[in-house]
Amino acid sequence: MIHKRLRPFNTKQTYPEQNLDNDLSQGVVARGTMVFLRGQVSQDLETRECLHVGDAGKQTAKTMENIKMLLEEAGSEMAHICRIVVYVTDIRYREAVYQEMGKWMKGVHPCSTGIVVPALARPEWVVEIEVTAVIPDAA
Repeated sequence: MIHKRLRPFNTKQTYPEQNLDNDLSQGVVARGTMVFLRGQVSQDLETRECLHVGDAGKQTAKTMENIKMLLEEAGSEMAHICRIVVYVTDIRYREAVYQEMGKWMKGVHPCSTGIVVPALARPEWVVEIEVTAVIPDAA
């Protein structure tokens, strides 16, 4: 593994009362050039159209698709995500958001923080995800 993941865990054990399956870590020691992505939302990055209004799970899927595309454009990939910050506008969206996010982050084990906020930049957005990744140094 390129990056050292500190105390990796799965949310199934940490939150047994919730239907979650996310691979996370308490910390990540990364080597390489850092990539900072601004908070991503369910928006078509070409047309700026807001997508999947009212559906937290589908908004998360589009958000993760945007993150993957931007990381690849930067020369990185999902496996090199070190930190992820998730903003939701209602705690009730957490399960749908984290279930979808977990599909994209399987085996990655980033540090993760989740925050409930009163609103995002547009009222139709219910989730925003910010990512810090790296482009690994050449071996």
